Amino acid sequence: MTGIVKEHLKSILIIGDALSVTMFFLLYPWPIANNEMTLHIASIMLIWPLACMLTGTYGSNAALHFEVLLKTTIQSIIIWLFALLISAIFITDTIHKLFIVSHIGVFLIWILSTRFIYLFIKYRVKRRRSENNKVIILGFNETAKKLANYFEEEGLESELLGFIDDSKNVNELSNYPILSPLEETINTACALKAQEIYSTITPEQNSYIYSLIQEAEEKCMRFRIVPNLSHFVRKPVITSYIRDMPVISLRRDPLEDPSNRAQKRALDIFFSLFMLIFVISWLYPIIGLIIKLESKGPVIFSQLRTGLNDHSFKCYKFRSMKMGPFDETKQATKNDSRITKLGAILRKTSIDEFPQFINVIKGEMSIVGPRPHMMQHTEKFSKLVDHYMIRQMLKPGITGWAQVNGFRGEITETDQLKMRIANDLWYLENWNIWLDIKIILMTGFKIFIGDKHAY
Repeated sequence: MTGIVKEHLKSILIIGDALSVTMFFLLYPWPIANNEMTLHIASIMLIWPLACMLTGTYGSNAALHFEVLLKTTIQSIIIWLFALLISAIFITDTIHKLFIVSHIGVFLIWILSTRFIYLFIKYRVKRRRSENNKVIILGFNETAKKLANYFEEEGLESELLGFIDDSKNVNELSNYPILSPLEETINTACALKAQEIYSTITPEQNSYIYSLIQEAEEKCMRFRIVPNLSHFVRKPVITSYIRDMPVISLRRDPLEDPSNRAQKRALDIFFSLFMLIFVISWLYPIIGLIIKLESKGPVIFSQLRTGLNDHSFKCYKFRSMKMGPFDETKQATKNDSRITKLGAILRKTSIDEFPQFINVIKGEMSIVGPRPHMMQHTEKFSKLVDHYMIRQMLKPGITGWAQVNGFRGEITETDQLKMRIANDLWYLENWNIWLDIKIILMTGFKIFIGDKHAY
């Protein structure tokens, strides 16, 4: 219910601002304006909602908390004023320029008035919700105390009346009263006119909870169970169902959906064929000839890398290093003596990775995904960083979210590896086809400007 209230309040805030901008534009006594002037006025009005979106004024935190709303509104005003003054510079007519600057105070009063109206509506909603939705928490434990803190932080959450638990389990002072022992739950809830009961005690811990569920429903009280998963997970979980059985997943994985996998595969094949036919077909002979002239060895270098589900595959690259008795498990370093002159250019521009489009066609890689590491490094890194192997649930990519955010190349510190893995896991949980396209475009941009981490 709280989520619905949040969305309603956000909508009221957005609609209020939209009406303010529209009404101000239509009703304010602007002087007779030419087309240039009208365009300036319209653009100035449109900058306000853009500034609010940029500062998070329309976000959930601002919608619920006055302090956040005030802070973001002030930030939006500063951005809007800056844009307004810049716009005034380009207006040649002095009268119109002075008129635009003079309306600043009127518009700000208008906007601040809508904020007070919004706060009044929010107060009324909060008051009605508190009156109509009183809550009791069963159990006095860490989960119950955390839940109580969350109720306090949510500006519109129900009124928390207190805890219910046996006195033997209460060993410290509480911000809320301990209302009664567990056996008196329903009587206490009826006496206090509670509408919701949140139980941090599960039926597996105390079978009496089953009876309480039935009794609560007979009294038209909503009974909710809050399981404690904090021992092994400290973030929101994903709940799905197999018929009537709830299934809890520790992370969102959009690519579990077959239709999403089909979209990603279609993009992989289309883009790889385009690159192979229109780019690599003429680039390969040129690069191959220079590689052969510069040093002995094959044009294409292949190396075992870790792929999907920890399976190994041969990853292809244009050879960028001299052939010799070198340690193939050693990462390339800055000013590495093994790298050829052409190899330095290929690595700097990431063109050395182009043969991996063949890996993509074969289904061993994707255009976008976690970069594949050498087998030895996978074993080593998995012991250094928690959740490392989760990245292996995706096909490795020619480029990735970590790479376009600067976490590529040689790993010299554990923190660098942690950031790379964090970016890979964020990609896994937030994948969509437009994110892949965005990463491809960002990679193309980095090819042209270069990357200081590429060597």
